[in-house]
Amino acid sequence: MGGDTDLFTDTSPVHTVTISSFWMDKTLVTNAEFAAFVADTGYKTTAEQALNPADFPGVPPEKLQLGSVVFTPPKTKVNLDDVTQWWTYVPGANWQHPEGPDSSIVNRMDHPVVHVSHDDALAYAKWAGKQLPSEAQWEYAARGGLKQKPYVWGDTPPSTANQPLANLFDGEFPHKNTQKDGYARTSPVKHYPPNAYGLYDMAGNCWQWTADLYRPDAYKSHPDLDPLGPTESFDPDEPGSTKYVQRGGSFLCSADYCVRYRVAGRGKGARDTGASNVSFRCISRK
Repeated sequence: MGGDTDLFTDTSPVHTVTISSFWMDKTLVTNAEFAAFVADTGYKTTAEQALNPADFPGVPPEKLQLGSVVFTPPKTKVNLDDVTQWWTYVPGANWQHPEGPDSSIVNRMDHPVVHVSHDDALAYAKWAGKQLPSEAQWEYAARGGLKQKPYVWGDTPPSTANQPLANLFDGEFPHKNTQKDGYARTSPVKHYPPNAYGLYDMAGNCWQWTADLYRPDAYKSHPDLDPLGPTESFDPDEPGSTKYVQRGGSFLCSADYCVRYRVAGRGKGARDTGASNVSFRCISRK
């Protein structure tokens, strides 16, 4: 487990763990599957729940609008150190309206559900009688039996492959997407080839929530058997925020910006925050 230590500071040391048997969903949870959950339970996602003014001191009430963060590409080249150049908080954006109130999932029912927080993913998993994968389970499944390969399909960089291997950002991030892979945002969950275990979108399309809290040094004290991650999260960039590990990269990962579609790459997200490129899949012990 681990690797790419020349690129990432939080994927070392490379170490061996033993994982007990489990089943993993072949695909990310789709809009159709999440809609069935909502229809059965009446569940409201974090992006659809009323905001508590006490959590936002100093913010005028009229600014406390329900919504979520949406990828909004700039028209020209921008400073890659400033994520606000391409992320915009959009009132009315949620899983049913991925780009805002005027957008719809009607023609995207086989795409992964997005704008789901970690809380939302846990709620769905509980309803389905499943759970979120640990980070170790996710990486074991993503590797598909390959040992220490950089990508879930092997050694070939996606930019040199004869055909698109995953839904990634092609071109100059974030302003110029050539859409060589066919999609500017999410894609159907079975559009690209699966890995050797028959799992789809283990790289690209959407980031995937795991059950593990995030720490950059988590691997230094990983248990040998079925590691579950640290008991407390810590992100040096935002010390006060509780964050969970996200895996797999997304349609916004590119060779010149986010290369965490590589199998060892680790992402992170606040527990109560979703985005237009964040989804999840479940596992089961049954």
